[in-house]
Amino acid sequence: MIDDINDIATFYNSDPTREHIRLAEHQLEYDLTWRYLDHYLPQHGHILEVGAATGRYTWALAQRGYWVTAVDLSAALLAVGQQTLAEAGLASQVQFVVADARDLSAVTESAFDAALLMGPLYHLIAEADRRLALREVFDRLRPGGIIFSALISRLGILGDLLKKNPAWIANQAEVQALLRQGHRPDDAPRGGFRGYSAQVGEIVPLHAEIGFATIVLAGIEPAISADDASYNQLQGQQRQQWLDLLYAISAEPTILGASRHLLYVGKKQ
Repeated sequence: MIDDINDIATFYNSDPTREHIRLAEHQLEYDLTWRYLDHYLPQHGHILEVGAATGRYTWALAQRGYWVTAVDLSAALLAVGQQTLAEAGLASQVQFVVADARDLSAVTESAFDAALLMGPLYHLIAEADRRLALREVFDRLRPGGIIFSALISRLGILGDLLKKNPAWIANQAEVQALLRQGHRPDDAPRGGFRGYSAQVGEIVPLHAEIGFATIVLAGIEPAISADDASYNQLQGQQRQQWLDLLYAISAEPTILGASRHLLYVGKKQ
């Protein structure tokens, strides 16, 4: 039986603005992800975006001329995205669908040029559910279609926990559960941000099992741990030069696990 994730929908429905402003704090995550999108997306086409949230990527994709099918579990998040796209005059390029990533039956197209999974894989606790979400995307990509999937790094997230919630270390049951299985203890009460943190070594095999050929696996906050502020204050040429450097080292195997978020880029064989 697949996991009941109504608590995750409730978490996001309760405060859509929280997710909308998240990437304003994590600017390197957004900027570096776009480096990979710009490099590997086809020049034009139809994009399937699963976990579209409030449309930070949706808006930018539509602005670049792509047609987008934006899917999310949270109707409240998609409502914010719809409003943003309408205000920008881009609503006609985007179809919004409320759906679970594990069941995309409401998405009838089966020849997308690329797909983004920028959140679902780190909210699906069971490995079978992560496989199911990837299979749903695989079945809707054209041969040669590109997938971009984001995951939380099991060890990379420790920097964020140290910065924002240092008292977390006192709950040794939760600490050991994270290290052992990538999520809270099985008997922990539901609510709040419930997610899965992946080990670097499991990501390529998981995608390969579905039928994706790996292009690159990258850390999207390489070398900064939780220090977003130092990157965020950079401007102009200095910011560009740091982004160039961090992009250049983002796929270095020795630092992958230290990034909070990991980005897999692959191709449907």
